[in-house]
Amino acid sequence: MDLPTGWTTRRPTLDDDVPAILAMVHASDIAAVGHPDFTADDVREALTSPHVDPAVDSWLAVTPDGTLAGWAYLENPNAGDREFIEVYVHPEYGVPAQRPLLALVLARVAERAAAFGHPEVTVRGGGIPNEESWLAALREAGFGFVKRYARMRRTLADLPPEPVLPDGVTVRLLRAEDDVDMRDFHRILDTAFRDTPDYVPLTYEQWRERVAALPSVTWDEWFVASVDGVPAGILQSADQALDQNEGWVKHLAVLAEHRRRGLGAALLARAFATYAAKGRDTAGLGVDLTNPTRAANLYTAMGMSPAFEVEMYERKVSAAGYGDAVRVGRDRSSAT
Repeated sequence: MDLPTGWTTRRPTLDDDVPAILAMVHASDIAAVGHPDFTADDVREALTSPHVDPAVDSWLAVTPDGTLAGWAYLENPNAGDREFIEVYVHPEYGVPAQRPLLALVLARVAERAAAFGHPEVTVRGGGIPNEESWLAALREAGFGFVKRYARMRRTLADLPPEPVLPDGVTVRLLRAEDDVDMRDFHRILDTAFRDTPDYVPLTYEQWRERVAALPSVTWDEWFVASVDGVPAGILQSADQALDQNEGWVKHLAVLAEHRRRGLGAALLARAFATYAAKGRDTAGLGVDLTNPTRAANLYTAMGMSPAFEVEMYERKVSAAGYGDAVRVGRDRSSAT
């Protein structure tokens, strides 16, 4: 599928293109959800995440007058058999780049599958329900609907007092300078998420590398919950929503044997109180609505409600050399 006459593609660079990419993505965000939902740090993280080389794994679509109209990239932090793809286009003039960029990124997925040693990979992409053109492009490319995620939010005005902790339960800051504490934090995160179907595991070393690569880390918003002195739950915050004056819960995890004891609520309450003390207006997070731990129920009980939902689609792509990998819009039999 070709771009319109006179349009071109090129690779993004961190030095020159981040502001223009962010402006284009903000226009897309505003059209979809009413406000910007991406930061410059998010752009940099997407272009520098593990196993991503922007010189081969990302594209910009450019109009004949040099205006940035679209951006495509992919994500696979552990070089596993699941790739996540994203295509952003300017809502007013970038839609003609949507399908060509999708074709490019799917072809690259097939090449990466072969390079990573996978005969076949699962590719996922998602969008807001009102992004009708993008979701139609995914369906035409053989993607099938899988599930929904919710972006949840609550105001931090008039927070209730932090709950009285159950006997033996404590909540404290993560000791980021302590390797033992960091290993416990990763162990809880990794173990607790193993029973969720979409979790992509990282070794401790991979996880530390990813944390070290983050543009910013606010360590006084990372917490550990312990039972009788033994770490049993964690909450990891992120700075990704600071431009909206929002505290962001990146990960909340409690070991299975300690669930239903109030640890999740205690961690959230501490995070909300910390965000509020810094003058944040809201707290937000994302949740898989099919999560078997029913995490959405906890978030609702803590006063959060959906701000919007994202529909997730997926298809299989054969590795280059293993079959017809990228018959975009033709091979629907591989969609699930």
